Amino acid sequence: MRIALAAALVLASALPAAAEDGKALFNAQCRSCHTTTAANSPAGPGLKGVAGRKIAGSPGFAYSPGLKAKGGTWTDASLDAYLANPAGFAPGTRMFARVAQPAARSAIIAYLKTQP
Repeated sequence: MRIALAAALVLASALPAAAEDGKALFNAQCRSCHTTTAANSPAGPGLKGVAGRKIAGSPGFAYSPGLKAKGGTWTDASLDAYLANPAGFAPGTRMFARVAQPAARSAIIAYLKTQP
């Protein structure tokens, strides 16, 4: 029981750190095309509330047919797959930037989840 509690405390304390790392990574790798507000930019949809949102679901953004056809919602797994290989996840997508490192993808996703 004590081990489980200790593990939970360590995990809980790591989440804010992951989100902070993710914020820095987002600013370095994603901000040129995306915002963390509801406002869309010409290059990409706003990512406020993206976690749990319908894929291709930001109102007013002109998504590619490939991403519109994907369906579903943005889960941790789907965000990870998209960031790892956008064209593999949704052939025809206009997003070309990839996040190669799994730890970087996890941190960016943790950060996006703090942007409800």
